[in-house]
Amino acid sequence: MATASFNMQSVFAAPSGGLSTRNIRNTKQLFFKRNAPVGVRCMAQGDPIKEDSSVPSTSAAQPQMPPSPPQASKPKMSTKFRDLLAFSGPAPERINGRLAMIGFVAAIAVELSKGENVFAQISDGGVGWFLGTTALLTLASLVPLFKGIRAEAKSKGFMTSDAELWNGRFAMLGLVALAFTEYVTGGTLV
Repeated sequence: MATASFNMQSVFAAPSGGLSTRNIRNTKQLFFKRNAPVGVRCMAQGDPIKEDSSVPSTSAAQPQMPPSPPQASKPKMSTKFRDLLAFSGPAPERINGRLAMIGFVAAIAVELSKGENVFAQISDGGVGWFLGTTALLTLASLVPLFKGIRAEAKSKGFMTSDAELWNGRFAMLGLVALAFTEYVTGGTLV
């Protein structure tokens, strides 16, 4: 574009004072010349315009793009049962983490009070307690999700939803490590 405007200026401001066949021939060579240096500038919304000193500017003022409208808040998450319990949904990791936290603390407490390992606790009536706790915690975790309330919206200060996720992850690892250690050693951990 800069080359084209320069060529047009050179045609009209020819030293001979008019158009001659020589000037027209030179102009054709410049207009149709391959790989002619042409400056192209990309202007994306929201980014400041950065001038490149190596590319000549064709106009003094560039038109400014109007600012984009503010983005709307996040779309509301789905409250469908299938979406909540999907593999990447909000419910499975939270429910499993909460169950693991209660299970780890209960396993250590029974181990300290009765001296039974995890496998003895499960075979000695622990299955009923496990199923009851699972049903109660799953129901208590799903009710707010069906109403569209997320744990992230209610987390403030020290007890955040991220802290709950990490505590649940560590409790899951701890419960598996406790069962594995007791299986290998053949007795209680404590």
